[in-house]
Amino acid sequence: MEHYHMNLTLKVWKQKNSKTPGRFETYQVKDISSEMSFLEMFDVLNEQLIAEGKEPVAFDHDCREGICGMCSMYINGRAHGPWSQNTTCQLHMREYKDGDTIVVEPWRADAFPVIKDLVVNRSSLDHIIQAGGYVSVNTGNAQDANSLPIEKLKADDAFAAAACIGCGACVAACPNASAMLFLSAKVSHLAQLPQGEPERKERVVNMVHQMDKEGFGSCTNIGACEAECPKGISLENIARLNREYVAATFAGK
Repeated sequence: MEHYHMNLTLKVWKQKNSKTPGRFETYQVKDISSEMSFLEMFDVLNEQLIAEGKEPVAFDHDCREGICGMCSMYINGRAHGPWSQNTTCQLHMREYKDGDTIVVEPWRADAFPVIKDLVVNRSSLDHIIQAGGYVSVNTGNAQDANSLPIEKLKADDAFAAAACIGCGACVAACPNASAMLFLSAKVSHLAQLPQGEPERKERVVNMVHQMDKEGFGSCTNIGACEAECPKGISLENIARLNREYVAATFAGK
């Protein structure tokens, strides 16, 4: 693949905190390599701003390997940028060409207040997990995997749901700022495993109630969540969540 350099215009959201109005700032970056990741390009921008005596842009990052999901940038109208099933740190600058303008914003959701610039507080997702996304009953010592019978289809579905990294791209992509894809992945994972069975009904009711309490919007089956999810979490999980919730409600939980 051809390696080249480019000059870019960046329009980046700057906001001191959730109480202060934000605005777009325009920056010019030069000689950006097509082999850089998107976050490396932001490193170059921040080094430039620091050298000029200006405040760098605050953004979240950690593993830079597509594992943690912290690199939550809304790039030219898409969560994590234009590449499918991809996190921002895995997006490379070969997607762009010399002279392009790139608009970068934080996740937009009432449940994700801005901490600073492109960094938002996603602890609302943690609160949903704390409401029931775990197994708390004593299941004894760990069994050998081969001695615990689980249907292969259920095991595969549980594994696929467990791939959710909790980045919040589904919320950012949804016009309603719904967390249903995230919640459904967490519920589906445990609902299909024997370890999750004892708390199955309480789990789904408590987690749904917590989601509503956090201020997320409702799901209207738009599908933007699945389209932008970096791990390809399926909408089928939302259907499963709805079945779990109805069953638990009829059971009086």
